[in-house]
Amino acid sequence: MSGADVTRVVEEAFREEWGRVVATLIRLTGDWDLAEECAQDAFAQAIARWPRDGVPRRPGAWLTTAARNRALDRLRRDTTEVARLRSVAAMPAGPDPEPVEEDVEEDHVPDDRLRLMFTCCHPALPLEAQVALTLRTLAGLTTAEIAAAFMVPETTMAQRLVRAKKKIRNAGIPYGVPPAHLLAERTAGVLGVLYVLFTEGYSASGGPSPARPELTAEAIRLARVLAGLMPGEPEAQGLLALMLLQDSRRVARFDAAGDIVTLEFQDRAQWDHDEIDEGLRLLDNALACRRPGPYQVQAAIAACHATALDPDDTDWPQIAGLYARLARLAPSPVVELNRAVAVAMADGPLAGLRLVDELRAGGALAGHHLLAATRADLLRRLGRTADAAQAYEEALALAPTDAERRYLARRRAETGGT
Repeated sequence: MSGADVTRVVEEAFREEWGRVVATLIRLTGDWDLAEECAQDAFAQAIARWPRDGVPRRPGAWLTTAARNRALDRLRRDTTEVARLRSVAAMPAGPDPEPVEEDVEEDHVPDDRLRLMFTCCHPALPLEAQVALTLRTLAGLTTAEIAAAFMVPETTMAQRLVRAKKKIRNAGIPYGVPPAHLLAERTAGVLGVLYVLFTEGYSASGGPSPARPELTAEAIRLARVLAGLMPGEPEAQGLLALMLLQDSRRVARFDAAGDIVTLEFQDRAQWDHDEIDEGLRLLDNALACRRPGPYQVQAAIAACHATALDPDDTDWPQIAGLYARLARLAPSPVVELNRAVAVAMADGPLAGLRLVDELRAGGALAGHHLLAATRADLLRRLGRTADAAQAYEEALALAPTDAERRYLARRRAETGGT
C-alpha cells in the first residue's frame, strides 16, 4: 500500500473512530485532556507504523489499544492515579480487542456516534459549552473551527473549553448515555452540534476548499437518525429539512474550477429536487406541530429560495420577515446581517446598507469578512465604486478560504480596484 493510500485510510479512520476512541478513554479515566492527547498519539503512531506494518484488520480497535497503552504510560508516572490506572488496565489488551461498550442500556439511541453526542451534551453545562465540547471531543473539529462557528477568538474558545472540562472534573459529572426519558433535556445540545457540523461542511471556516462535503453528509445522516428517534420534536425535523434544502444546491455552488457561483447565477436545473421535495415535506410536518423554533424558521427561509423558479421569483419580503422572526427567536449579529441582505433585496440597497452600517458601528462583527463583503456589494449596487473597492479590499484581507478570496478579488476588479 502506498503512502498516499495509508494517509487516506488514516484520514478515514480519524473520521470514523476519533470520537469512539476519545469517548472510551474519557469513560475510563475521567480526564478529557488526557483522552484527547492519547488519541492524538494513537493516530500519530498509525501514520508512522501502518505504512511499514500494514493497515490492521480493525483500525478502530488498533487505535483504541494504542491510545489505552499511552494512557497507561501516562498514568503510571503519577502514583496518585491508582484508581484510574486500574480502570484503564482492565481494558482488553492486544492488537485487536473487542470494542468496549457502555455498561448501560443504549438501544434507545440506535447510532453509535449519535449516542456519544447525547453522552457529551450534559445539561449541567451551558448549551454553548455542550456544543463546543462535543464538537472538539467527538467530531474532531479544531478549536479554531469551533471559534469561527461561534464568532469568538480562538483563545476565547480555548478558555471556554478548559472551563467546561474543569467543571466536569470538579463536579464529578458522569460520562454516560442518559436513559430514554432524559434525552429531551440534551436534544438542544445535540441539535446545535449537528447544525455547526453541517455549517462547517457547507462553508468551511478555513483552508483551500470552500466546502467539506464529508461533514455535511455525516451531519445529514445523523440528523436523519435523530429525526427518526424523535418524531415528535419539530426542531429535529426542521433541522433535517434545513440541511436537505441547503444541500440540494451543493453541485451548483461551485464551477468546474472550484470558484464560487452565487445563488442568483446558479443553474437551478442542477439542484437536487429530490432533496428539496423531502425537505419541504419535513418542514410542513414540523410546522404542523405549531411549536416554531430557529431551525424551522431557517428551513422556511431555505424553502423560499428552493421553490423560486428563478432569482426574480424569490419572495424577498417574506424572507426579510422570516429573518426578523429568527432574530427574535435566536438573536445574533449574523442573523441581523442576513436580514440586512434580505431587506436590501426587498426594499433596495440603501435600506440594507443602513442596517449593515448599524451592525458595523456596533462592532459585534468586527473582523468578519461577510460584513465587509456585504457592505461592498451594497455599495457597488449603489454605484459607489471607490467605496465598494475599499470594502472589497477589507473583505479580501479577512476571507478564510481560497475560493472566497478569488471571488472577492474578481468583485474588487469589477469596481476598478487592483
